[in-house]
Amino acid sequence: MQHYPEAMLYVVATPIGNLADISLRALHVLGLVHAIACEDKRHTQPLLRQYGIDKPLLAVHQHNESEAAVGVIERLQRGERVAYVSDAGTPAVSDPGARLVAAVRAAGFKVMPLPGASSVTTVLSAAGVMRAEGSEGSASSFVFAGFLPTKAGERDQAILLLQADPRAIVILEAPHRIEALARAMAVLKERLVTVGRELTKQFEEIATLPAQDFAAWLAAGPQRTRGEFALVLHASSAHEGVDDSLRVLGLLLAELPLKTAVRLAADITGAPRNELYDQALRLKKE
Repeated sequence: MQHYPEAMLYVVATPIGNLADISLRALHVLGLVHAIACEDKRHTQPLLRQYGIDKPLLAVHQHNESEAAVGVIERLQRGERVAYVSDAGTPAVSDPGARLVAAVRAAGFKVMPLPGASSVTTVLSAAGVMRAEGSEGSASSFVFAGFLPTKAGERDQAILLLQADPRAIVILEAPHRIEALARAMAVLKERLVTVGRELTKQFEEIATLPAQDFAAWLAAGPQRTRGEFALVLHASSAHEGVDDSLRVLGLLLAELPLKTAVRLAADITGAPRNELYDQALRLKKE
């Protein structure tokens, strides 16, 4: 049986929807600690009540994380055990927690992670992603992109960069931005995307479809724009993965100034920048 020392920060994963997904180990530690730091007391307190746990709560969220870490460290210095939970899932994965963990480690204290629910691994397990054609093995490596930029131009640029990556890519999105993301992803055309909506909850929905059909899928039912989203952009096939420099450059030129487009195209494709600059001038004339 694992020992749970004092003067330790315990990073605890909580359910992303279904309350039954809490681990026995998480319940044990949450009942053992002296205090629980959390992203939002209004969310965490009712959650803990479901499990019969009543502990002092410390607010540690994205707006105060650096300052609040000082209070957590003071408790650790007194020999207390402190847990940290985010609103749902595994802390410090597109949620607060990373700054707190870094500050605790910098202060000389240890951190113990308690794994559990995560929308990232949940959607990946249902996507069945495979390596790009021609790669060894069957299981695919993946990239975690998290939330893409909210501004339209920056989001479009981010998607163009994702287009050039042949690996599977996990993206998270909120309901009020999901339609804009779906429209922007149409540029990915036939590349498959697995959409996970309301994962582990009563109205969970998982669908795999071409990226160009994503917006139409959302529009097919009013409930489909509700809830939290986790998406997997599947690994590209061999012919999709080879983006020639001229095609990438053309896409970038449509949205960006010439010099910026040339620089990004060179970074994406590895083509010489001078050659791309000459091609860009020619494309502009045409």
